Amino acid sequence: MSQNIQSVRGMNDILPGEAEFWELFEDTVRSWLKSYGYRPIRLPIVEPTPLFKRAIGEVTDIVEKEMYSFTDSLNGELLTLRPEGTAGCVRALIQHKLAAQHPQRLYYMGQMFRHERPQKGRYRQFNQVGVEAFGFAGPDIDAEQILMGARLWDDLGLDGITLQLNSLGQADERARYRSELVSYFEKHADSLDEDAKRRLYTNPLRILDSKNPAMQEMIASAPKLMAHLGADSMAHFEGVQQVLRDYGLPYEINPRLVRGLDYYNLTVFEWVTDRLGAQGTVCAGGRYDGLVEQLGGKPTSACGFAMGVERLVALIRESGGEPAAESVDVYLVHQGEAASRLAPRVAEGLRDMGIDVLFHCGGGSFKAQMKKADASGASFAVIIGDDEAAAGEVTLKHLRGIGEEQGQQKRVGIEHVADEIMNSYLDGDEA
Repeated sequence: MSQNIQSVRGMNDILPGEAEFWELFEDTVRSWLKSYGYRPIRLPIVEPTPLFKRAIGEVTDIVEKEMYSFTDSLNGELLTLRPEGTAGCVRALIQHKLAAQHPQRLYYMGQMFRHERPQKGRYRQFNQVGVEAFGFAGPDIDAEQILMGARLWDDLGLDGITLQLNSLGQADERARYRSELVSYFEKHADSLDEDAKRRLYTNPLRILDSKNPAMQEMIASAPKLMAHLGADSMAHFEGVQQVLRDYGLPYEINPRLVRGLDYYNLTVFEWVTDRLGAQGTVCAGGRYDGLVEQLGGKPTSACGFAMGVERLVALIRESGGEPAAESVDVYLVHQGEAASRLAPRVAEGLRDMGIDVLFHCGGGSFKAQMKKADASGASFAVIIGDDEAAAGEVTLKHLRGIGEEQGQQKRVGIEHVADEIMNSYLDGDEA
């Protein structure tokens, strides 16, 4: 006996019931982004591998251990399933000369892929909403993107999400800080775990983000990047904070917030919660002014963030949120040769009028079909037998009426059935 084929570990099906929940979330997100002037862009799932090595950094965990990369068997090209969206968005910006037109506010939704150990809130195929703004140099766009997050949590009915903020300064400031940080960690080499030792000379700032309890006291005493920032970097950071203070949005400055990608500079931020266990970040981002030039474009200011959809959906459900039950307006029941020929035309006529119709397929008695109509959640059953078909009529039955109305039925001419249904909805609204 052949073995059943299962989905790949860490790559999950989203089944009916759950999928409607996702669509409701996505609709909310699209409306929210439109209200801030962001426009959609759709990007390939597969990109050239060098794109991510140049953008993310060759000594990051993503490039070293987590990317799904392969060689195209037709032409030998090195390709990668995208592990994040910013690099592809910047590639599209350069390739299609979008930055030359005017400043751009863009967003995308879709799957990302990282080969890591699956756990709650972290999967090998996961979904993100990415938001990117190009051509805005001041701290106002950083602050606006942070305020956007606060508004979305309110739109989704979420609380308990807090804001952490930091500044990474500019590349030359980080270089001076990096030297001091390496010297500090070298003096405490005995306290470093294997992961920290591996990062010591390649990406020492990531050691600050370690969750190893045995290293926390030593990390807390490490030199602070903020002390190495120049006047311009500090002014930019103060500009972001001033907007947040004026709005009354609370935040915490976290000097250990460094982000896992090499392209960030100046403002970085994370929205975090303690309701999802160890994987508490639901939204993160910041400024990356050097990336467009780094990938071959003209110098372009840039700022963006990404949200993990799985984590946000889990948080909505943990908070008790559920989508409204999805149901159609009409379940169309039919039996008999003449009725079965007329029924599809009736169904399409109702759909032409904006009425949702679930058409019964597969035959069966009237009794069996009516059981399915009751279970469908439809407000009405439209019933067609050969008698109705001969008379050019249908039987309209209220399945979800109010009081005595429920269960009532009457014969209606085919040309009037849509009006009867819509008038019943209006009467119900007025009641």
